[in-house]
Amino acid sequence: MIEVKHLKTITTLRETGSLTATATALHLTQSALSHQIKDLEARIGSQLFLRKTRPVRFTAEGKLFLDLADDILPKIYKAESDVASLKKDVHGRLHMAIECHSCFQWLMPALKEFQSAWPSVSLDFSSGFGFDPLPALLSGQLDLVITSDIQAKGKIHYEPLFDFEVRLITSISHPLTKKQTIQPLDIEDQVMLTYPVQKNRLDVVKHFLQPQKVEPLRWKQADNTLMLIQMVSAGLGVAALPNWAIDEFARQGLIHSSPLGKGLQRRLYAATRLDDKDKQDLQAFFNIARYSCDKHLEGIRLP
Repeated sequence: MIEVKHLKTITTLRETGSLTATATALHLTQSALSHQIKDLEARIGSQLFLRKTRPVRFTAEGKLFLDLADDILPKIYKAESDVASLKKDVHGRLHMAIECHSCFQWLMPALKEFQSAWPSVSLDFSSGFGFDPLPALLSGQLDLVITSDIQAKGKIHYEPLFDFEVRLITSISHPLTKKQTIQPLDIEDQVMLTYPVQKNRLDVVKHFLQPQKVEPLRWKQADNTLMLIQMVSAGLGVAALPNWAIDEFARQGLIHSSPLGKGLQRRLYAATRLDDKDKQDLQAFFNIARYSCDKHLEGIRLP
């Protein structure tokens, strides 16, 4: 009999691309994961994927199971949320701030799904670009903050959503496309395009340029992701963005992306008050957000 764990395993394998990464993501040993996959393949009498391929290549049977998982798992998560809401009639609120312009790409679908499962919870959000939202979180003005920056612990709980890589994007004719990896000094003669965010809150500054005391030639701001990518494509500067936000544009040949150093790996969190982290509606949002991102975003990894 096919179990939910089998469906979760095969979707995780699709996202990670390897058995090792899948075992890590599911908190399983390599042996336990192999046993689970062999057990499922024995039940259906077919291989799910081709061995010794990287990234993993699924068989026709494997693709059928992926389609099944994409259909069934969201319904299971919704049913779990519905049951939880029946146990406790939640008429609360979820007011959030987002410290990430490109997060709107995945946040809106996740919020739509959350609202369908928890219609009695009041939703509202504001951008956290012009202010530090953590004091507002602690004071009760906000209930959740989407951020990649862990500042203070203690009374704040940081729920991991997914891991991603920040990459440098340039025009396809830019001289930096010839370099396999980008070093901080490669950017000191470049115009750096960014969202309208304080520089000291940018990942590329805090974790790449600042440690080497490197400053770009000039800073220039763009209001949204599409405008920023169009400016980069036109050769007006370079930018550092999450891999999942640029994947489609890179595939279309509009921009070129390169790793920053050995790879600038970051993790996105949902920050909440420590006392509230176990609330049913917040736990439901965490699960829905993770699943939505895992399904729709390229190049991410669930923690």
